[in-house]
Amino acid sequence: MPENQHVGVVGVGQMGMAVAKRLLERGYAVHTRDIRADADAEAREAGATVCDSPAALAAACRVVVTLVVNEDQTEDVVFGARGVAETLGSDSVLMVSSTVSPTFIESLATRLAERGLAMLDAPMSGGPARARAGTISMMIAGPDAAMERAGDALETLSNARFAMSARPGDGARMKLVNNMLAGVNLAGSCEAMALGVRLGLDPQRIFDVVMASSGGSWIFGDRMPRVLSGDYRPRAAATLLTKDVSLALGAAREAGFPAPVAAAALQVFLATVALGHGAEDDAALVKFFQSLTGIALPERSS
Repeated sequence: MPENQHVGVVGVGQMGMAVAKRLLERGYAVHTRDIRADADAEAREAGATVCDSPAALAAACRVVVTLVVNEDQTEDVVFGARGVAETLGSDSVLMVSSTVSPTFIESLATRLAERGLAMLDAPMSGGPARARAGTISMMIAGPDAAMERAGDALETLSNARFAMSARPGDGARMKLVNNMLAGVNLAGSCEAMALGVRLGLDPQRIFDVVMASSGGSWIFGDRMPRVLSGDYRPRAAATLLTKDVSLALGAAREAGFPAPVAAAALQVFLATVALGHGAEDDAALVKFFQSLTGIALPERSS
């Protein structure tokens, strides 16, 4: 098997696991690293080689994808003890696919370049189901040579790849713009659904009409069926999009850009998390409106 067919995935949560399984199904030799025993067990059962450190993983792979939660975890994975930077080859490439701030990405790329190591700023969007199907979108920034090295893996993972620029940080910027809009759409979707219920309308009928009319959106169509079934098992926990909208507002502040609609949406996210729903699916934003109005939402059937 060619060396470029060995791909590592650090962080096999829902998104990372979907990426790992997609690569495995397409014939790649996949190496994984996670800090959770259950994630290791699932990855091993799927056919991945489970590594005991990011460094061990990077030593075996030409392409390494990080899909951990935040900047602190990314920093630890790359530059911490037994981190990726210790063993990543000069002819390999690190793809940072977590949603983090552009300034952090710039710092990471600079420090890696000082060691002669290549990095792609390569966030993903679309969720685990699309990652498993190879239909996620990717916003990629970095040197052409790094994109070429990771080309086969990129093509396997995504049928909607957008080369943003050669400047790491632009992928993160684009991801924050996208996720800011996703957060605004989700907060508005939950508010509209809750209002319809308060007005006495049938939730299923609300969904059907909106999706056939001008108010429909991708996120309304993806998240509201979870509300209709009362199923808030986390596909994407509410805390994640809370983080992303907050990061987008931080970028807006740095640019001197007013973002009042996103700021209002963030308050809905923060209130939802404060109510104890942060670990639930982000469709649980509707429960914030339930807490204000006492509306009856559909319950999950046993």
